[in-house]
Amino acid sequence: MNDKTTKSEDEWKAQLGEDAYRVCRRGGTEPAFTGALLDNKATGTYLCASCGAELFSSTAKYDSGCGWPSFSQAIDAGHVMERLDHTHGMTRREILCSRCDGHLGHVFPDGPGPTGLRYCTNSLSLEFAPDKDSGD
Repeated sequence: MNDKTTKSEDEWKAQLGEDAYRVCRRGGTEPAFTGALLDNKATGTYLCASCGAELFSSTAKYDSGCGWPSFSQAIDAGHVMERLDHTHGMTRREILCSRCDGHLGHVFPDGPGPTGLRYCTNSLSLEFAPDKDSGD
């Protein structure tokens, strides 16, 4: 994704609101089992809450039991980037939106096939766009 979205911190705060700003721009985490999209079963596309980039398809979403929306793969490898996260005394692979660098969550190597990955995301980092023919 080459069309980077950049805004000032004040612009991000005004757009996202306090909770989503803390997660998307400050790397926070929403409490497990509280996210609005955790139990969403509708067909469609999950977008970055900060910039609207397409990140995950509902066909890759599954119930991992971890308390956050989980996906087995990104909609396109170039839409989600990774970087090492050494916070909280752990080493994890943080996932971010490639367009705006918004924090999405983390990726773990304990997911289902075909990738074996679990993209563990915050609902506050995502927006859901239902398929037009899904009736949702």
